Amino acid sequence: MKKAILIPLLLAAFAAAPAFAEGVPLIGDDAPQFTAETTQGPINFPSDFKGKWVILFSHPADFTPVCTTEFMTFAKMLPEFKALNTEVVGLSIDSIYSHVAWLRTIKEKIQYKDMKNVEVTFPLIADIKMDVAKKYGMVQPNASDTKAVRAVFFIDPAGKVRALIYYPLSNGRNFDEIKRLLVAMQTADKYKIATPADWRPGDEVIVPPPGSCGGAKDRVAGQQAGGYHCYDWFLCFKPQPKDEPKAETKKP
Repeated sequence: MKKAILIPLLLAAFAAAPAFAEGVPLIGDDAPQFTAETTQGPINFPSDFKGKWVILFSHPADFTPVCTTEFMTFAKMLPEFKALNTEVVGLSIDSIYSHVAWLRTIKEKIQYKDMKNVEVTFPLIADIKMDVAKKYGMVQPNASDTKAVRAVFFIDPAGKVRALIYYPLSNGRNFDEIKRLLVAMQTADKYKIATPADWRPGDEVIVPPPGSCGGAKDRVAGQQAGGYHCYDWFLCFKPQPKDEPKAETKKP
């Protein structure tokens, strides 16, 4: 086939192909903006949540079993998230009417573990046209081209993406980890420290390593006076600052 004919055909094929994910926002990016209808009224995201942390999450569909257990868990933990200056916003590729019917069913009929009569009061976005899901890379065609995967985005008070976690359609999220990561990021921001592997609120934190040879020497020499202890110049620990709320997070 001649090049002059092939190029227009290729362009036409790309133009006709369905545009699913527009790309996943990366850590440090501005959270993609959108306006949407929700079960709590219209929202402008992220501007309506300026000054707060937000957990924006997607689920595959209403009236599905895994999603039901997750929504009940998010609703139960909502006061804990609010105490951490954090709002929760959900999304699925369903209508407002489906959302309302499903949330009513959860409250009136469903019991999971020790949870029953659970009322979901955080906003649930109706995203029939997949506008928001595409902006956040929540639709992944190799998993499903009609359902959103289980994405979790952590948006900070400045509207920046700070972390993201993706789960497959078949497996529910680990809510202990969601809260643990949120507290870890807030602690790191407030005190300019880092947190080690498996860190839990109340555990020791890491003092960021020095950036020069002189700083490395001073770091080790001054550890006693500085209230930290070093295994070497690059790995120093100190107690979590006492004024930091020690939000309870269950150990696995």
